[in-house]
Amino acid sequence: MGLNDPWFEVNAYMLHDPVRWKDLNPKFVLQVYRDVVATGNAGFAEAAWPAVYLAMAYMDQFDRDGDGMVENEGRPDQTYDLWSVSGVSAYTGGLWVAALQAAAAMAGIVGDGAAEAYFRGRYHRARRVYTDELWNGGYFNYDNSGGATSSSIQADQLAGQWYARACGLEPIVDGDKARRALATVLDYNVMRVKGGAIGAVNGMRPDGAVDASSTQSKEVWPGVTYAVAAAMIHEGMPEAAFKTAKGIHDAGWGKHGFGYAFQTPESWTADGGYRALHYMRPLGVWAMQWALSPPVLHKEHRVAAVAASPEDAALGQEKFDKVASMLRLPEEQQHKGILRALYDTLRQLLLPS
Repeated sequence: MGLNDPWFEVNAYMLHDPVRWKDLNPKFVLQVYRDVVATGNAGFAEAAWPAVYLAMAYMDQFDRDGDGMVENEGRPDQTYDLWSVSGVSAYTGGLWVAALQAAAAMAGIVGDGAAEAYFRGRYHRARRVYTDELWNGGYFNYDNSGGATSSSIQADQLAGQWYARACGLEPIVDGDKARRALATVLDYNVMRVKGGAIGAVNGMRPDGAVDASSTQSKEVWPGVTYAVAAAMIHEGMPEAAFKTAKGIHDAGWGKHGFGYAFQTPESWTADGGYRALHYMRPLGVWAMQWALSPPVLHKEHRVAAVAASPEDAALGQEKFDKVASMLRLPEEQQHKGILRALYDTLRQLLLPS
């Protein structure tokens, strides 16, 4: 049964509340749209549309200032679940922008003109916020909070751009900015650590040091490195892509590497320390193949785009706001302390109302 026999030892994720993660719903929406355009199955789009709509509406509560962009809450509230982030962020924000565009496209496929107009308008607003808040001339800042690590160079900063390209959507940032940012990632995250021999380090500081603010910022995630390489291919940078991905091959499989081979882990550090053997994320290597030999994406069933009227957009927002209001999480309460929590639990069990 392995190290965590479920009959004897609970192995559940309770470190952070995943319902407050900001990247999961956008990823779901993007995956659905990807499968729709990859297969040409409009019936799947119609079946999945209610779930896609709800996933987007749920995210509305994390747009604190009404600018169309979701904000992180100063905790590790995304897949980098040990790496805190606050405000508009490169990773989560980019995925949100791409998901807005995918939601608009899916609304068009299923014939929901009001939703298409609403998501399209919000996409353009969020896209502007993303660049205005994060672009610094060389790359997209980790976040816009002004904190100690806001200016860190995240390898995965263009996850949204990569996914948008892979789905046949328009890029969420200008191609020139994307290429400059990816060149910065190659220079700092890849080549400045072990000469590129271990892949892309998740976070680097502008002075060339590894971002050591968290366990995950100083790690290499093989799957992320492959995604970065795929993004480079989409942006016309194949040489940079293979230079980036080569580090994963050399560290995992090479004669002078760490010897992981068929046990590729979730992550490793510059000295070969690793976490989670046999991890799924390294299957992201197939994203490189997708970028190199892109499949024919089926968009022929999409209804002809019609200029949306202000009435359509207003109707779309009215409906969206109503649904979003029903999905809001309850306000978080301050932690009472373990003794108080234990007392309240026992009281409820022994003295039910």
